Amino acid sequence: MIPSAFDYVRATSVDDAVRLLGEHGEDAKILAGGMSLIPMMKLRFAAPQTLIDIRKIPSLGGIKVAGDRVTIGALTNHAAIAADAGLRKAAPVLWDAANVLGDPQVRNLGTIGGSLSHADPAADYPAVMLALEAELTVVGPKGERKIAAADFFTGMFETGLTDREILTSVSFNVAPASAYVKFHHPASHYAVVGAAAVLSLNGGKIASARIAITGIYETAFRAPGVEAALAGIDPKDEAAVEKATAGAAGEGEARSDTFASGKYRKAMASVFAARAIERAAKR
Repeated sequence: MIPSAFDYVRATSVDDAVRLLGEHGEDAKILAGGMSLIPMMKLRFAAPQTLIDIRKIPSLGGIKVAGDRVTIGALTNHAAIAADAGLRKAAPVLWDAANVLGDPQVRNLGTIGGSLSHADPAADYPAVMLALEAELTVVGPKGERKIAAADFFTGMFETGLTDREILTSVSFNVAPASAYVKFHHPASHYAVVGAAAVLSLNGGKIASARIAITGIYETAFRAPGVEAALAGIDPKDEAAVEKATAGAAGEGEARSDTFASGKYRKAMASVFAARAIERAAKR
């Protein structure tokens, strides 16, 4: 299909983009990679009157690993994340996700900021950000503020961003013992079920764990029961890991579609959580 008619403007800076959002009102949308927005416009699920292109703002790109902290600009595309050797060592959970996300076109055009702001319930990055306990920096008319990943994803396609705010970067502590695995939909490559694991190991046993899952409910979520059950166990003990990850999906009503039922998704949450833990521990 063909999108509805729209105006196009290009922002020259973050402040300029914020100004343009205010000028054009609630019918304006930010254009980053366009991998989510443009298909929705073609199907007329979205019909913005104005697109504000931020792709040429230089301050919004790049990956920086400094000490024990990683910062990634919102316009960094998935391919750059997937190719970054420093990030592969510092936070392999994110490197994993970038390497299994979409197809080559999506990875080369889509951006981490655009994906996080879109907040698709089957997206890979939300679970990763939750497991990393990432901090997201946004800028709006009142200046800059930080939002914890736990507070950023508020519902299906909903975030903590206000109408005039723009996500500019994400940051988190290094997590070398981490991993992301998923069962991807063969057509869309979105996660039918995806699991992110960030471990802290001591003497070959799990001292602490952060486990987050995507694809099951309206938003990605942490699995605190699994995290508590993992403490003190040997990640090589398959039976112990299987027991700890049982019921990882919780008690909610899972999403269901023609490809996978909610019951199947919930069953696979435990399987993929265990796989993520095993992979993270090997690192």
